[in-house]
Amino acid sequence: MISIVIPLLNEQDSLVELVRRIQRAIESGNLGPFEILLVDDGSTDASWSTIQQICSRVAVAKGIRFRRNFGKAAALTAGFARASGSIVVTMDADLQDEPDELKALIDKLNGGFDVVSGWKQTRHDPWHKRWPSLVFNGILRSFTRMDLHDFNCGLKAYRAEVLKEVRLYGEMHRFIPVLAASRGFRVAEIAVKHHARQHGVSKYGASRILKGFLDLGTVVFLTRFRYRPQHLLGMLGIFACGFGGVLLFFLLSAWVITRCFSGLEPIHPHERALFYFAIFLFLVGLQFLGTGLLAELVVANSSSSMITYSICEQTDEHEPRE
Repeated sequence: MISIVIPLLNEQDSLVELVRRIQRAIESGNLGPFEILLVDDGSTDASWSTIQQICSRVAVAKGIRFRRNFGKAAALTAGFARASGSIVVTMDADLQDEPDELKALIDKLNGGFDVVSGWKQTRHDPWHKRWPSLVFNGILRSFTRMDLHDFNCGLKAYRAEVLKEVRLYGEMHRFIPVLAASRGFRVAEIAVKHHARQHGVSKYGASRILKGFLDLGTVVFLTRFRYRPQHLLGMLGIFACGFGGVLLFFLLSAWVITRCFSGLEPIHPHERALFYFAIFLFLVGLQFLGTGLLAELVVANSSSSMITYSICEQTDEHEPRE
């Protein structure tokens, strides 16, 4: 079973054509049984009535409706929770993703991968969407150490077990490959076709870039330091305390030297702004160290209920004991 999850917001004009293209792509690719889950994320147009009409005519289509707009991550989570397939594919509802790419995604997934992400190699979007996206993807590659060209492409394929271990909230949906890789799942990327928007308007503005950078900091912390927060906070604390201590040492040394040798103008540390900056750094460093210890206590006390590993396969056979 292949489950195709489609989050949408005010896409009434594209839904019928999208479902028709998906059906055609599945049948022509001989991909087997499938279902389509259309998740209405609080649309204010006729999207829900269109979904109801589609579900009445297409047996494999199912509709989910939110009372209000909760965001794409929430819509995807709702679709994932109700997906029955062992393979889950996500795509946008604006007809910019090409359903004919389904076979290529699934073939790549069956080649030994757990997540396959689409790459809009030739992107048909305005420049004010393409250029910030290129910069963001480049920075994301550097920080996450993942060689993906397009983290935010909506066209992706997953094995169902991946989505059982990755928890989405906020705007974390664009980082699913990163979160999956941190759990040990194998991630790949393929180039996919991209079309210009035919109906409706884009749901993303300039604020998405700023939110993306904030989410990037969260993802880096979760993937690298979630179970060892002191390694980050403690290092910051040691650096701040060390730098502040060095400044204090030089100021005090200068004060001693100018008092011991006549003819030198005496230096009074408390009259210099650098003295208070050094004290500030030292105190901030102590706070980082203390916060890191508290975070370690939280992790240690909750470790029994936290999944810290991911099992790929298991056998009941045991090695003989001597």
